[in-house]
Amino acid sequence: MKWNITERGYEMTIYDVTDEKFGKYGRIVKNIDFSGLVEALEQKTPLPEGVVYEPSVKELEALPVFKELTDKTYGETSIQIGYCNGHNELLNAVEYHRSSEINVAATDAILILGCQQDITDDFTYDTSLMEAFLIPRGTAVEVYATTLHYAPCSVKGEGFKVGVVLPAGTNYPLETSHADGEDKLITAKNKWLIGHEEGGLDEGCHIGLIGKNLNINE
Repeated sequence: MKWNITERGYEMTIYDVTDEKFGKYGRIVKNIDFSGLVEALEQKTPLPEGVVYEPSVKELEALPVFKELTDKTYGETSIQIGYCNGHNELLNAVEYHRSSEINVAATDAILILGCQQDITDDFTYDTSLMEAFLIPRGTAVEVYATTLHYAPCSVKGEGFKVGVVLPAGTNYPLETSHADGEDKLITAKNKWLIGHEEGGLDEGCHIGLIGKNLNINE
């Protein structure tokens, strides 16, 4: 599966997360039973035309997988389970956290990923450095803290449902403002964001993505 971006003269391939190229961005989580979470995401969460993100959903957190993830994957620290669902084909922005994020695919979904280490000193980032990966339905991946990512993309326009596991409190509103250096990228708790000028982000978000606003259907 491949698309060509002729504007900047480069080509990007959509790899499966089983490809060795995924290793610098994350890993497949194999020691957790995600079947109940996948079923709940499929049957009990919406699939909007746009994109919706809910950081914490009590019904999902009542599943047995919540304790498994708390105890094993996050070393007995507090977590939250939510979801990111909808239809999307664009990059629009990149974000990173000070912690890993677990993505659980209840449908096939595509992640566009990059490395925090490639952000420049003035907090710009070239989208031509990014790579795309397919997460097959039923697969869970750990996206490392230094991996740039944003909302998943749909496969063939069919929409996506992805469970999102993060430390408790992540992506909730800030209590103070931040304006200097890397701090100006903080847009929510444990969330650093760099937007694209075509991404339609809220006013005040740092616009630092250069290059094409990647589209998986081009």
